[in-house]
Amino acid sequence: MNVDSLRAYCLAFPRATENLQWGDDLCFKIAGKIFVMLGLDNPRLCFKCTPDDFAELVEREDIRPAPYVGRYKWVMLDRLDALADAELKDLIAKSYEMVAAKAPKKASQKRATTRPKHRVDSRVGRTVRKQARNR
Repeated sequence: MNVDSLRAYCLAFPRATENLQWGDDLCFKIAGKIFVMLGLDNPRLCFKCTPDDFAELVEREDIRPAPYVGRYKWVMLDRLDALADAELKDLIAKSYEMVAAKAPKKASQKRATTRPKHRVDSRVGRTVRKQARNR
């Protein structure tokens, strides 16, 4: 896979976004959490793995624990062709699923479950701020 096909594949996931961070790293995110990082100047790829996949992948040539996040089971591919396209797509999909499972829900869902901070006081017919009661 090349940079353009990786970008198209990552953005095809629901609610996936991209953001250029740390100079030349294109980060693909779900709800603000990174699931793939793609270096643009020197093409390299980082993604999250299951512990079993991590142990297997770091034994291969041109694949190593990712700097800073390797302890969280992230790997770095020093070359984009270090894995076959089908295997790479499967691993990226797993990374997306793992990160999405821990990502916060949509902001609109959060707002719907929280109580409003104001209420209407029927005695005076205006909105008043709720006061916390100390007990």
